Amino acid sequence: MSTRLDLSDLRLFLHVAETGSITAGADRSHLALASASARIRSMEDALGVALLIRERRGVQLTDAGRALLHHARTVQQQMDKMRDELSEYAHGLKGHIRLLGNTAAISEFLPDALGAFLAQNPYIDIDLEERLSHEIVQAIVDGIADIGIVADSVETGPLQTLPFRQDRLVAVVPHKHALARRKTLPFAEIVDKNFVGLSNGSALQEHLAGHALRAGRRLQYRVRLRSFDGICRMVERDVGIAIIPETAALRCQKTTAIRCIPLSDAWATRRLLICVRNQDELPGHTRQLLEQLRMTPAT
Repeated sequence: MSTRLDLSDLRLFLHVAETGSITAGADRSHLALASASARIRSMEDALGVALLIRERRGVQLTDAGRALLHHARTVQQQMDKMRDELSEYAHGLKGHIRLLGNTAAISEFLPDALGAFLAQNPYIDIDLEERLSHEIVQAIVDGIADIGIVADSVETGPLQTLPFRQDRLVAVVPHKHALARRKTLPFAEIVDKNFVGLSNGSALQEHLAGHALRAGRRLQYRVRLRSFDGICRMVERDVGIAIIPETAALRCQKTTAIRCIPLSDAWATRRLLICVRNQDELPGHTRQLLEQLRMTPAT
């Protein structure tokens, strides 16, 4: 039996792999769920091997699925290169870049760089998603994303890395709080306090939860919000304390009665790294973004 997979099959499979869900992959591919499921089954039948492990909360790739993902990404990269080369003749075609970052990268450092890049490149779209650093590394290795921004505390394995920014975590307390005069604070001294944090799913909150767990503690949140500005306003009202990037704390300190105190723990000061599989194999527009990320100064 001959095996034939067309570009739409590969694109659907990419979307399912990227989202970890047939439902979300179908939605991104503008297909009905039943149609997408049938097409994935047809691919598996044609190839004679299972590509996905179907679970209640989504799907995982099998070894064969990872192999197909690698080839599908290669085909996608070739299509992106074609779009680059033909852009002068086909302005309707758009390039797509998949970019993953941790909380600090997405909230504090990427907006300026991405804003400038997108303004200069109207025929390129960026899919931006927040994830934990180790998840980002695996996604880049698997070819699910093109560029990642990770903390240097994570093992990057075979990936190529470039320096991006420095991210320093600080404790934020009300201006008249008993700890406000401290020059630095160890995480262990405040781990049992009431906290104000980001919404569930935040990479930063997962990072802090991991360090609390290593200390045998569990962080107690009185309220969770979606922005650092909202967090700092809650801290100002003495709802709890917070741990956020220094850049965000210093910005909020200009308009709220808070103090930011650097954490003394070594893990609280991190270098952020850009990671890719291979710079030379990236499509032209992705290499452009890579250069933009390296060149844009921190604000």
